[in-house]
Amino acid sequence: MKLYTFDSAPNPARLKMFIDYKGIEIDTVQIDMGKAAQLEADYTEIVPEATLPALLLDDGSRLTEVIAIAHYLEGLHPDRPLLGTSNEEKALILNWNHRLFNTVFMACAEIFRNSHPAYASRGLPGPADMPQIPALAERGRARLDLALKTLEHELGTRPFVAGDTFSFADIDLLAAVVFAKWGAKVDLSEKYPNLLAWRARTEAALQAESS
Repeated sequence: MKLYTFDSAPNPARLKMFIDYKGIEIDTVQIDMGKAAQLEADYTEIVPEATLPALLLDDGSRLTEVIAIAHYLEGLHPDRPLLGTSNEEKALILNWNHRLFNTVFMACAEIFRNSHPAYASRGLPGPADMPQIPALAERGRARLDLALKTLEHELGTRPFVAGDTFSFADIDLLAAVVFAKWGAKVDLSEKYPNLLAWRARTEAALQAESS
């Protein structure tokens, strides 16, 4: 199998942290999104959606969603589990993966894609031209503010997003808050003490596993 990705982009960053934490070795090709290489014919012949990351399996089938790739790789590499071990843990983590994507991550994407000059005709991912809608950037800021306030409250009740154990939900939120800083110009500050404490715990968990 082969992974097509661009490690510094928000969605690929989620998967890179997952792979690094679990110590997975995988044949990887970097597609430079900064140069819009994902839109070139060499790549769209493999992945018509023109999105990253994408995992090409040995039978020729493709996985183009981070959550699906993570579940596939976790099945092959169950050590250092990030997607839960009990049915309850698996359900809670998956629930948070989707919740974070639909609130924090998509809010940042709305802001970035509908305000950055380089994305004037690329309001949505993929090969089709889509105009920016400035009102969506404003709505994204409201969504992000609400999501961070909600998470600040939630993370005052437990050490990690899905419970007492570090999981892929924490990786997802970390990728989202990094995206929020450069893509939406929103950084965690002293008004989010629980989120700041959570971030320190999450970064320590990632560093401890890689050291």
